[in-house]
Amino acid sequence: MGWCLSEGFPTLTNRHRGIVLVASVAPDVDGMGAIPELLTRNGSHPLLWWSEYHHLLAHNLPFACLAGLIAALVARSKGLLTAGLVFAAVNLHLLGDLAGSRGPDGYQWPIPYLYPFAAQPELSWSGQWRLNGWPNIAITAALLGVTIFLAWRRGYSPVGLISGRADHVFVMTLRARFRGGRIHGEST
Repeated sequence: MGWCLSEGFPTLTNRHRGIVLVASVAPDVDGMGAIPELLTRNGSHPLLWWSEYHHLLAHNLPFACLAGLIAALVARSKGLLTAGLVFAAVNLHLLGDLAGSRGPDGYQWPIPYLYPFAAQPELSWSGQWRLNGWPNIAITAALLGVTIFLAWRRGYSPVGLISGRADHVFVMTLRARFRGGRIHGEST
């Protein structure tokens, strides 16, 4: 979602797009508590870091503001635009969780939007679909489709955040298969 959001602003560099992409998944950093919880679950003092903190520490307005501030500082240029997109990306993540992150046991993850400053509002929606439900699969497929189309058309993809060479191979493979598009940086 973050990559597609940043693609709406063609003047952004790969660095800026990467910052927005990372921000779009950053709220789930609080899910890392699942690892120590699993490792200690049978001990005398289990660490309930996932059960107690997932959807709490980084699923809120203060985290979105902090992420935007950090983005402005690391963006180098276009700091205000990048910060705004990061703020939007974090809130889109929260909206996605609000709409579709119900667990297999039926638990609906509420979003404590003003935590740690206020307990309310705690956002929830009675129609929240399952995390592995068809709406999430359809949205993911659509966003992947847009990302692949834009890679074919514009000549770069999120793969370029890891390797320029692999990105070039990926884009050339898309273009060989589907003919057309133009390479990033080429004039029309």
